[in-house]
Amino acid sequence: MLRSVGQKLVAVSEEDPRVTELRAAVSRLRRELAAHPAEFPDRGVAEDELAALDAMAAGGLPEIPRLRRSLLLIAGAIGSVSALAKGLGDVRNAVELFGGPPLR
Repeated sequence: MLRSVGQKLVAVSEEDPRVTELRAAVSRLRRELAAHPAEFPDRGVAEDELAALDAMAAGGLPEIPRLRRSLLLIAGAIGSVSALAKGLGDVRNAVELFGGPPLR
């Protein structure tokens, strides 16, 4: 990249790195789920909650309780599909980057 004297490089994105990681993990799992050939009863639940996670992440800093709820629903829906275990683990790790619920 070339720049003129006196010009500064500007960051392409100032998105929170946790949000970036969450969006990437959700995107990967959505692709894996779409490519998975087997149908299972709660597939629609998983797809809906992954879409909700993506929307929350796209909106900025998501609410931690809502993140955890979506993760639990996704895990319950696809937890027994071993082919999706790594992708689910990646989403779980991304959610954990946000920490736990605030202390009261």
